[in-house]
Amino acid sequence: MTDFTTEHRLGDDTRPTVVFMSALFAGGWIWDHPYRYLEREGWGVLRTNEAICALDRTVAGSIERLGDALLEACDAAGAEDVIVCANSLGGLVAIDLAGRHPDRVRGIVVSGAPGLTPDPDVGLSFDRRGSVRPVGEEFGERMLAALFHGKERFFTDEQMDEVGTMLLQPSAMVSMARSIKATRRYQVRPALDKVRCPSKYIWGRHDRMTPVGAWLEVLADYPENEVLVVEDSGHIPMIERAAEYTASLEPFVTRCAQVLA
Repeated sequence: MTDFTTEHRLGDDTRPTVVFMSALFAGGWIWDHPYRYLEREGWGVLRTNEAICALDRTVAGSIERLGDALLEACDAAGAEDVIVCANSLGGLVAIDLAGRHPDRVRGIVVSGAPGLTPDPDVGLSFDRRGSVRPVGEEFGERMLAALFHGKERFFTDEQMDEVGTMLLQPSAMVSMARSIKATRRYQVRPALDKVRCPSKYIWGRHDRMTPVGAWLEVLADYPENEVLVVEDSGHIPMIERAAEYTASLEPFVTRCAQVLA
């Protein structure tokens, strides 16, 4: 049994499978737009269902183990060559996998990754008395303010309730804490030095959780990488500017497939 379960449709050709990794708090539903679009275009696609916080603490607290868990889920689905798309903590997992498995990871698309700035503001600074709980209107407002640039509400009530219910579990909070600790330890530059596959970085201009500035400075030393800064977007451009994200993703994955061919 794998740590992640997946939704997937494998393609009928030799192109890599485009793999979408769930985020720290949110499941695979954050990828609805690009996943469904590529699926309609005949690409092999796979997305993990569980939020990282929902995994066992020993997995959630290790970038390497998260990557191993992702590849194990791909193995179970029958996906061999992959292009990994990941947001936030998953972005470090994608970078790490590309360096450790160059024979299998054919491209990476990274958004909102931590590791270069102080701990991300996840909107969950609850006091010890529990006066603020991860459910209800106040929780929703704080979370949305941390994630998005505009005031439009992109999460449904059901999705917010799903996140809040998960975070009420002590095990999920431990997994979250260990995940954030793992980002503090991770050495980004040495990891980037090992990446040989095509890489694209898609970042919200107004990402308050993981600001783009520090990444632009580092990525200037890796000019072979593609970088897109999405205007009027915060931490989750694949939701807040879904059409723009997907329009940028499609030619990139096509280029990755051509390199493999």
